[in-house]
Amino acid sequence: MKILLHACCAPCANRPIADLQAQGHDVTAFWYNPNIHPFTEYRSRRNCLRDYTTEIGLPLIERDDYGLRPFVREVAANIDGRCLKCYEMRFWETARQAAEGGFDAFTSSLFISPYQQHELMRDVAETAAREFGVSFFYQDFRPLFRDGQAFAREHGFYMQKYCGCIFSEQERYLKPKKILP
Repeated sequence: MKILLHACCAPCANRPIADLQAQGHDVTAFWYNPNIHPFTEYRSRRNCLRDYTTEIGLPLIERDDYGLRPFVREVAANIDGRCLKCYEMRFWETARQAAEGGFDAFTSSLFISPYQQHELMRDVAETAAREFGVSFFYQDFRPLFRDGQAFAREHGFYMQKYCGCIFSEQERYLKPKKILP
């Protein structure tokens, strides 16, 4: 099957790429992440993915829009519910790209993260698939998460500490610190 893999970053995408290829799928990566801020973070993640896909000879399609303004406009009315809008922005664009590019299906490296809302992502992706007339290929990549992170460290990938949205970065710094006994 010809699959378009939405890739949020190389540390999350490396094991889904390898796993899908091992299953015999023809994989192309797709970069579209208007949620990632600030620009230096966006650029670091994009460039690491570019380097990795070049290294392994994997096709990469980029919609290289630094989307600060569109992302903020989408989530401003409900910052606590921002994940839904973020998933919609990325999966709808991925589904559109898959349909227009003649792919059999699409999926996302986000499905490797134990920190993402899997059921919500799956619902959004299935809706986008129906809207654009392309299949959504669901696979729970979470069992590969630790291996993917280890692979990324071994290969010197840029490793981020938050999902990408500026609000999750803020939450990361505002979480109460654990005090050791």
